[in-house]
Amino acid sequence: MMNTNSVNDAINMQKRERIRLERIEGDRNRVEEASALIVWFDTAGLTNPNDCGGMLARLVNLAYTGVLLYPDNLAALAPAVPGRMLKVYQARSIEDLERLKSLTPSLQDFVVASPDPKVLQRAAEQGLKTCYRAYVDDGASLHQSIQEGAQHSYLMIRFKDPTNIPLELVIASLQATHTVLIKEINTPTDVDDAIVTLGVMEVGADGVMFSPRSHEVLSEFVSRLGRLDRSAVKVEVATLVRSVPVGMGYRSCIDTSTLFSPTEGMLVGSTSQGGILCCPEVFFLPYMELRPFRVNAGAVHSYVYNFGNRTDYMSELRAGSPVMIVDHTGATRRASVGRMKTEVRPLRLIEAEFASGERINVLMQDDWHVRIFSDEAKPLNITELKPGHKVLGHLARPGRHVGIKVDEHIIET
Repeated sequence: MMNTNSVNDAINMQKRERIRLERIEGDRNRVEEASALIVWFDTAGLTNPNDCGGMLARLVNLAYTGVLLYPDNLAALAPAVPGRMLKVYQARSIEDLERLKSLTPSLQDFVVASPDPKVLQRAAEQGLKTCYRAYVDDGASLHQSIQEGAQHSYLMIRFKDPTNIPLELVIASLQATHTVLIKEINTPTDVDDAIVTLGVMEVGADGVMFSPRSHEVLSEFVSRLGRLDRSAVKVEVATLVRSVPVGMGYRSCIDTSTLFSPTEGMLVGSTSQGGILCCPEVFFLPYMELRPFRVNAGAVHSYVYNFGNRTDYMSELRAGSPVMIVDHTGATRRASVGRMKTEVRPLRLIEAEFASGERINVLMQDDWHVRIFSDEAKPLNITELKPGHKVLGHLARPGRHVGIKVDEHIIET
């Protein structure tokens, strides 16, 4: 018969296992939302997959795409790295490179990283992909990193100073090359630096090497990475079936901290079945100056479609809220709200139907200067809309709870 301590130990073990499984399941859900960015993890100081509370064992299920291994932990850690992840091997010397050959049956599974060009040259002669690992603390080392890095498949770079200006120079210099740029994050708790790096100059570095040593920091990074999506949404042509005034109501303009191009806008709709691509104020208006940061988006009850298959109510958006900008091809980028401007205005109901028969609608300010995109990505003044006009929109599966997609039967009209 088990004593009380044994029973308590068993219960606690079950609780820990349940928490572990719930955390992994939550991580996997967030992986679906993560962008196709390159995210590497540095295993320096780790000797087995269970170090740091099983950090490596956990992150191989996340959005990480590569692991940096070393001569002293390669044999122990490499078997825990799944085939979908890139194995990057740090070789400081020719001897380290030779050791790789003795420890693994297939060199082609590895990218060799080194601060020594001679080591990389030897690795390239053996048919391996190479990564120049650079440290930048002045102008000379910056130019050296660009010159040498452009000759390799990857450039992994660490900066002494917190400014992103040197990173911008590297991004600009490598645009015409095929080199993949990875910024190494200095501090394993600096989630902000990792996220900001991926958005520098809107293009961002190709990836980061961010190596937290606590599960709390890892969870925050994965969650924020999921919101930094660079994926596309499906934009389809729909046919206008109704456009009628519906009286007064509250509508909001979304003023962002970016400037829209003439083919970008936001997806806004009254239902979770989808939204219409609404134009920014980038087109000529005879009575006012352009406001290329603004979308006159719609009534306050509307959904604004966001990354990760999520939506926000118009009324929930605030200064600093992340929003998704969509162009006519479905390409997306992230921006932040600078201001929400809500006023009482006359509203108009716009309803459109997709080829599949599903209908969506949006309520927008009933004024000539408010526009939505035609199927040719041209602005259509909403007061001049007629049944049969072709417009751009996004068709989604219905059913949401607090902005998150749920699988349930729901009818919205």
